[in-house]
Amino acid sequence: MSLLDALKNLLDGSGTPAKAAGTADPLSDAVAAHMVDASEETRAVVTAIAGLLAAVAFADQEYSPAEERHVREELGRIHGLEAAGVDAICTVLSEGIGRVVSAGDQHWVRDLRKLTEREQRVEILEVLLDLAAADDELSMAETNYLRRLATALGLEQSEYNAAQARHRDKLSALK
Repeated sequence: MSLLDALKNLLDGSGTPAKAAGTADPLSDAVAAHMVDASEETRAVVTAIAGLLAAVAFADQEYSPAEERHVREELGRIHGLEAAGVDAICTVLSEGIGRVVSAGDQHWVRDLRKLTEREQRVEILEVLLDLAAADDELSMAETNYLRRLATALGLEQSEYNAAQARHRDKLSALK
């Protein structure tokens, strides 16, 4: 089952996500405002994906136009998130990506580990690696962050290596 299908089929709440709608978190608020009919769990997964997209895009302290386009494209693939929701999330990121990622990624990782299956987390990692390579370079900061993130998501080093292999030519350490 793909990540997008899983978002359609998230089961009842077997637990409460780390962040709820209506918080002081503009990212989760944007998701909640544009996914009002989605379950709390689905909104938590979408917020986590958007947050991790932001964290990877900003891992090298730059948010390039290529990365911004890629974030928009990936958000547009999420079932139940319409164009206005994608626009709202992208506005939050363009106006303050540093603030969004400054709180850390622990709550997003916790929600994904709790609410998604391993294969979905591998797919998320692949999307994040694609994003990091969107500007035609995988910086050391991005690589280090993604390796740590893979471990935090409960994935194996071999899963990270397989996902990264598609972008070997873009590794800054090899240039």
